[in-house]
Amino acid sequence: MRNSPITPFEFRGKFFHIKRDDLLRPFEGNKARKFYYFYKNEFPEIKRVISFGSNQSNAFASLSRLCKIKGWEFIYFTNHIPTYLKQNPEGNYLESLKNDAKIIEINLRGDALREYVLNLKDKNTLIIEEGGRIRESEEGIKILADEINEYVKKNNLRVFLPSGTGTTAYFLAKHLDVEVLTLPCVGDEKYLKKQFCMLGGGKIPTILSPRKKYHFGKLYKNLFEIWNELKNAGIEFDLLYDPIGWESVEYYNLNNILYIHQGGLKGNISMLSRYKRKYKI
Repeated sequence: MRNSPITPFEFRGKFFHIKRDDLLRPFEGNKARKFYYFYKNEFPEIKRVISFGSNQSNAFASLSRLCKIKGWEFIYFTNHIPTYLKQNPEGNYLESLKNDAKIIEINLRGDALREYVLNLKDKNTLIIEEGGRIRESEEGIKILADEINEYVKKNNLRVFLPSGTGTTAYFLAKHLDVEVLTLPCVGDEKYLKKQFCMLGGGKIPTILSPRKKYHFGKLYKNLFEIWNELKNAGIEFDLLYDPIGWESVEYYNLNNILYIHQGGLKGNISMLSRYKRKYKI
């Protein structure tokens, strides 16, 4: 759950430093950092965890695993489960089912869904917001910052990572002595700043805009090709966020960066299945 290696990586003729949080266990990537607090501490009064988000969220699967380890009931709300996925469970959805998650499809989204779930809190229920956007995530992300702070200063590096809720980027910016760069893969800059305000505001990362607008979760052949090129270069990345991240690295000609590999590889199972169905790859 800590001290993942930093490895060299060459992509399109340039050298990069990669923080390999995808190698952490029993949770990989940023979820290992975000849920560290709950994994390491005891909560004798808690009997269940309730969360919400997309049907293939990495947080969804990681929370189901956490609850299985802790012996907690896990209830997860999502606004849509495709018929194909119900009939052919795969990826994070399948793993969550295997971990006995109770998955509830609900006709709410955005702030309406969030408010609905927050109102379910009681003394025996822990509410964990979408994607692990909670202040308790700070403890694990601070450990990540401590692991890389001297390295990035010594090598004169900035830190770069693509964002969903922006939780990891936000707390890294709070605890690092170097600039943290991120870009929104869900929503836009306004959305990302709203997430930062929910976490406490104050110092925030530098926000870059993606080269073009991508609709989250939609399939784009050029992003698959970037992902495949990265894999052939020696490291498998997430198929949702990282292709947009690496496209932006090239678009902004970012040099001297430490790229945070945030995991999410189990989500690639369902994404690859969708790409194969659409593009016959």
